[in-house]
Amino acid sequence: MDDKNLGVETLSEVALNRLGYMLDNLECGWRQLAKAVAEHEKFCYSEKELTDCSLKVLSPHGSPGRYLLALLADRGCTLDFLLQCLKKIEHREAVGFLTTHVVMEQIDITLQPQSQRVPEGSTIVLSCRAVGPVELTYQWFKAKDEVPGGNSPELVLNPVSPAQQGPYICRVSSGEKYVFSNWAHVRLVRSEGASAGSSSSYFPSSASGLYITQQPRTEVLMEGDTLYLECAAQANPPPRFQWYLNKQPMPNCTRSFLKIPCITTADRGIYTCKVYNLYHEAWSDQVQVNIGPGSFSEVSWEMPKVGTSVAGPRQMVDCCATDKVALLIGNMNYLHHRQLRAPMADVHELTNLLRQLDFKVVSLLDLNWQEMHSAVTEFLLLLDRGVYGLLYFAGHGYENYGNSFMVPIDAPASYTFKQCLWVQDVLQRMQERQTGLNVFLLDMCRKRNPNDEIIPQPGPLKVTANIVFGYATCVDAEAFEVNKDDLSNGIFMSFLKKRLMEPEKVTVLLDKVAEDMGRCEITRGRQALELRSNLSERRALTDSIQAPACQVTASTRNLQWAIAHVIPESRCIQFECGVKVQLGFAAEFSNIMIIYTRILETPKDIAYCSAQLSDFTEGSEVDLKHSNQESLREAGSLLLSMDDLLPLEQPRLFTRISALQRLKKELAFTVCLHYKYTNLDEELLEEQRVNVGKPLVSKLNLHEPRLPHTSSSDLHTSSMIESSSFSESLRASLPDLTFSSIGSTSTSWSYYEGPMESPTFSSLKNEPEETTCLEFLESEEPPTIKSLPSASSQELPFKFSNLPNSL
Repeated sequence: MDDKNLGVETLSEVALNRLGYMLDNLECGWRQLAKAVAEHEKFCYSEKELTDCSLKVLSPHGSPGRYLLALLADRGCTLDFLLQCLKKIEHREAVGFLTTHVVMEQIDITLQPQSQRVPEGSTIVLSCRAVGPVELTYQWFKAKDEVPGGNSPELVLNPVSPAQQGPYICRVSSGEKYVFSNWAHVRLVRSEGASAGSSSSYFPSSASGLYITQQPRTEVLMEGDTLYLECAAQANPPPRFQWYLNKQPMPNCTRSFLKIPCITTADRGIYTCKVYNLYHEAWSDQVQVNIGPGSFSEVSWEMPKVGTSVAGPRQMVDCCATDKVALLIGNMNYLHHRQLRAPMADVHELTNLLRQLDFKVVSLLDLNWQEMHSAVTEFLLLLDRGVYGLLYFAGHGYENYGNSFMVPIDAPASYTFKQCLWVQDVLQRMQERQTGLNVFLLDMCRKRNPNDEIIPQPGPLKVTANIVFGYATCVDAEAFEVNKDDLSNGIFMSFLKKRLMEPEKVTVLLDKVAEDMGRCEITRGRQALELRSNLSERRALTDSIQAPACQVTASTRNLQWAIAHVIPESRCIQFECGVKVQLGFAAEFSNIMIIYTRILETPKDIAYCSAQLSDFTEGSEVDLKHSNQESLREAGSLLLSMDDLLPLEQPRLFTRISALQRLKKELAFTVCLHYKYTNLDEELLEEQRVNVGKPLVSKLNLHEPRLPHTSSSDLHTSSMIESSSFSESLRASLPDLTFSSIGSTSTSWSYYEGPMESPTFSSLKNEPEETTCLEFLESEEPPTIKSLPSASSQELPFKFSNLPNSL
């Protein structure tokens, strides 16, 4: 069968989904492909079919591009014709993917040739086996030159001479398509064996029938580098391999070489390889792999003698991260518990500080149980080897028997751990991602919950010296808020924000915060920071980011984070009366967005006009009393201070949209233009419907349940996109994404000046939560303890933009 006649249906589901994702854009996507294939009458689709295709964006996992590929498959479209059409619309990414994937999918090399080192005059057999849809042909090369007669799966070199040393590779072809095997190096050794001092390097074939021809070597690497160890052997029957780390077998490491991309400190230790066949067994040399200058060598594990000092490798040095990611959750407006004031200001403050330290920050307010669980699951997908992960929570919480629990806003009055998020479980899942640093900052109470007597049992935690817990208060104690004028900050954040930018080891930084809190008269005896840590290296939040060797993983993480921080582009709307209105957008948090309207042009015969927003998509939370306001503060945005960025001579109105994580459909609203002509008293109205897609975190569909998590060892880099709802939510705006302009600050506005075509408070009993707040005053008078206010967040007059740097 000619592979040019293979149909689209022969592609795997993974390949079809990936190709469909590439076609989900406006400029060069499925619509352009539909026009290109329509030149063949067999693939000319009706308007209804194309409409059905476009409506796929409304479903959580829908993809217009994937639906079009299904239509093409149903009508027998060949891969060759699809490739021609993709080239015609100049979709280079899809062309490259389809060309490469089809070849790799059709030809699968099942046996790679192995490097060998043998005595001169012996026989070597290099083997390469592959499977494919049609008959395959083989051609061996030595470096760039074809090997005469080397057109079979086995290349026999008998006897081996010095001229035959060098690298060999096999090309496997299917018609015009082909793939290459791995390189195999042929080297000769002297018959007398190894040099002095390394008698264990080789095992005489006459004695055992198996001998190791190449030993792995000791490595000193930095985090993010790629570890590569090789152990070559000669045996008959052919040898098999099993790699060990610290005397423990490594799962799925059964090849002659060991390759670990993006290594972390968890990968350092003693490596060795067992080589065996049906009759014999041999072990390679033990090699020490050190990660970074701060790693311990073998001798550094020895106890120093009395009177001597520890030097050299034991000295702490600066570290680096492969990336830095933070998830900040602030819960304020509880349904069945006292409402809080501080989390909004605390999360906003910490977001701005962490972004200055190059953290990718996801900041969320007021999450229910499902949303908290989904947010943590998505956060874990951003973690990988060597990444610094930070989780901050501000809200109600409790601790029972050493287990900490974060309380969502929909927790019932008498909640248990089943209605909360378990911190120790999150830690275990973070460890599975093999992160370089795990930091938990918990700004919540740690009182015992009398309603919850069950002690959940966490799974076994790995021994990784990279965990830091910073508790805002001690065990069985409360955490307080600060009420000063019309601002609200937690005690913990009031002190933490002064130290966060210091280039200190995380534990040292938190120790300084604890000392600051201890010197304050108002907090003394009421709230004290508690630090728990097993951090063995000098890791700081200010550590630099060193790009990992595996750039695919880094690019995937950048894409995953960026998708959740896309704000709509500013647009201009032209009304029939001649008025031009501009819409602008800004992110206050990852789930809260500000929309402003501004009149750009007004005809001379119109005396008055005003553009207001109404009829928002169901699911978005908009306080109608605070919408279409003349200032950000009146619109409910208590933290942003953007008025000075907008021209004062032109009127504008602001609307704040919160809880975007609950938006199930694309965000749409109506722009209502009210205007009067100079010679008429009657007010006229024009309306235009605007759809801005799913902005910010709404793309993640946090309201949907997530599948049970799996170990990171079962995940492949490519599956990160496929398993995450990030990719499922990609839509037409993504190709225009510019990472440098996304999320650099949560308060940046998007502008477009050019023309654009129109297209109740419950009674509480035995509640383990914050029950008091502290009047934080500069006077020496003792603090006043009083109940937290029950007012809604919209009624609290914050002035965060004027927040002082000192208490």
